[in-house]
Amino acid sequence: MSGLDASFYLLEDENTPLHVASVVVFEGPAPSYGDVIRQIVARLPLVPRYRQRVRSVPLHLGRPVWADDPHFNILYHVRHTAVPGPGTDEQLRNLAGRVLGQRLDPDKPLWEIWLVEGLADDRWALIAKVHHCMVDGVAGMDLATVMFDLSPDYRPPDEPQPWTPAPEPSALDLLADAARRAVTRPVAQGVDVAREFGVARDLRRIGAFALGAGRATARFARPAAASLNGPIGPHRRWCWQTVPLDEVKAVKRTLGGTVNDVVLAAVTAGFRDLLNARGDLAPDSIVRSAVPVSVREQSQRGEMNNRVAAVFVNLPVGVPDPLERLRRIREQTDDVKRSEQAAGTRTLTRLTDTAVAPALLSLAARMPVRLRQGLVQTVTTNVPGPDFPLYVMGRRLLELHPYVPLTGGIRVATAIISYCGTLYFGITADFDAMPDVDTYAKGAAAGVAELLALVREDGPSGT
Repeated sequence: MSGLDASFYLLEDENTPLHVASVVVFEGPAPSYGDVIRQIVARLPLVPRYRQRVRSVPLHLGRPVWADDPHFNILYHVRHTAVPGPGTDEQLRNLAGRVLGQRLDPDKPLWEIWLVEGLADDRWALIAKVHHCMVDGVAGMDLATVMFDLSPDYRPPDEPQPWTPAPEPSALDLLADAARRAVTRPVAQGVDVAREFGVARDLRRIGAFALGAGRATARFARPAAASLNGPIGPHRRWCWQTVPLDEVKAVKRTLGGTVNDVVLAAVTAGFRDLLNARGDLAPDSIVRSAVPVSVREQSQRGEMNNRVAAVFVNLPVGVPDPLERLRRIREQTDDVKRSEQAAGTRTLTRLTDTAVAPALLSLAARMPVRLRQGLVQTVTTNVPGPDFPLYVMGRRLLELHPYVPLTGGIRVATAIISYCGTLYFGITADFDAMPDVDTYAKGAAAGVAELLALVREDGPSGT
């Protein structure tokens, strides 16, 4: 594993299941469980990681490694369930909240797919979970493209080819491989960094990251919404909202910025409603969000690993004017782009990947959970999905709802993905700490409508 992948694996504990997921709704009729099994088995050769499990190096003298699971059983990973009548969206969300709150078995390949029948309007769903150490959001979409079809034309798969797992490495094998990598990895990655970026460019990017981090640290002094941080338990609430992508683009075209800027403004509106309802809103209140950004290059698409960096944006929830909130968000995201903070984060990640000892990585990975930090209140991740329809076994994909995990004392997080003209907001919340998460979810959707109404009424121009 890379250092980043290993940190996601090592960070997990009983209160912090670290899988990413989606709930995918299809038009009917639902396929049989056996047909779903055969469909997935036919695609497994395209995603070999799905038949591998994690092996830890003794004493954490090396990073965890992937090895074929000699006891792989597809029936364990593909489950079958149904919601009772009338099969409403709320019933599906409640079921998904329970399934997504359950930790994946660390002794088996780190994924599950649940076939869900019984939805109203002749629909059915798949709940798909995969550990964050395997994929980030962009890689996850690559997997969806592999597992799904691009056409409604369906031909039942051929008989699967027999699969023989590679011999499992012994503890001695793992130690010997860790020793070899400790020597060869720094040299290979150092050459790669020098070839791709050049030393001068790397130093400039690290300097840009340091300056940007300094500005962000100065912003940390502002009062944040403390009620969004604290201990989290093992159970989750999960809900979703949808927004037409054309509406977001209309706001962007008129006011300037990016789709992500408008999304962050919508999230700001949602948190403003939530904190106001709690009596926890002040004129200078902010909610500090980590915003993962993909640093995956075109040549790296399809790789099953994490290629993400994080930047930080202060969401100005205390500001009553939605246009001013968007302006302040744009000011921060423009500063991130000018300062190359994301590129600097990527460079530091690559250098850390070479320099940090695995045992220290294991210790450091758990520190944020134990410290329950209060610097960041939420995570907002926005992943572009396909703008063309996907199919499974001839059935069209109708809805694509994303799920993002919680960690580090963060009690609510939002994943956004686009699909066929719709933005899908998936909101994950701690069950006990966030009984009012629907207030935030509805406020985020209303935040887009509020901006759109102002654009259509007054027609303000971007700056």
